[in-house]
Amino acid sequence: MTVYTRPLARLIEHLQHLPGVGPKTAQRLALHILKRPEEEVKALAQALVEAKLQVGFCSVCFHLSAEPVCDICRAPNRDSSTICVVADSRDVIALEKTREYRGKYHVLGGLISPIDGIGPDQLNIHPLQRRVSQQKIDEVILAISPSVEGETTTLFVGHLLKPFTRVTRIAFGLPMGGDLEYADELTLARALEGRRDLEFGSR
Repeated sequence: MTVYTRPLARLIEHLQHLPGVGPKTAQRLALHILKRPEEEVKALAQALVEAKLQVGFCSVCFHLSAEPVCDICRAPNRDSSTICVVADSRDVIALEKTREYRGKYHVLGGLISPIDGIGPDQLNIHPLQRRVSQQKIDEVILAISPSVEGETTTLFVGHLLKPFTRVTRIAFGLPMGGDLEYADELTLARALEGRRDLEFGSR
């Protein structure tokens, strides 16, 4: 016996594809949507389609943007001599909420993970190297979560950029494996303030 009518079952199934949404949450969301006015549901559907079609990546820093160059890269009051390197656009959003950082960003689009088949060529690492080597950059801040993949990525990027500029990493008040996007704003602000030069072990 089918519990849900087919259209409702399909809606619940699609909602379960969202991160952090399990069967019960998907059911609750679906039933909530059905209770809303038709105009509101159509507006939600339209917003989803427009976001998918119109939002891409900044050609400079690879942050999410509806324009060829994002608002942060275009902002004249941002410090162009400092680049904060993050794994994902969610990290940019988290750091911007602290209101402590006034430089530019570079989004790698993920982390180096050989087990998942993700190497440097699958990420936005080489465009970062070009930015740093061709512009006057005083400091690159690596703000990458302290997971195994994050440490691998931090060391790789650090080695790559060290010949061109000062490379630092933020201090973490996070447990190993913690995600940057889930840290509170005060922790992130203190992490930025407490950043230190990236050190490499002897080889």
